[in-house]
Amino acid sequence: MYRIHAKQEQSMAIAASDVIPLSQARANLSELADEVKAGAEKIITKNGESYVALIDAERLDYYHRLENERVHLVLLDDIEKGLADIDAGRTQDAREVLLELRRIEKARAPRRGAGRPTKTKAAGR
Repeated sequence: MYRIHAKQEQSMAIAASDVIPLSQARANLSELADEVKAGAEKIITKNGESYVALIDAERLDYYHRLENERVHLVLLDDIEKGLADIDAGRTQDAREVLLELRRIEKARAPRRGAGRPTKTKAAGR
């Protein structure tokens, strides 16, 4: 079995027969599509590395819905934490915070002409 690593450090087991070089996938796309429609998932490789996945369109839609639900749950969790902060009095006035950030930014910004040599006329000219 191969382990295919997703970007979020999760991995899933894939049978060796489901890992196909791109050249072979081109030659057998119709057969691969039939296998995928029957429930298989294929990993297509390029130069020996995972390149793309071939999955059923309905399953892809399902994966997208799952991801949207996960995003909503994360947002709800963030909202809950924010409400708890409000209840605990851990808040600041947004206008005051923005003014303070502008003051900090202004203090860090280089002043015009700072660090530049001054122009002087050459002697005797």
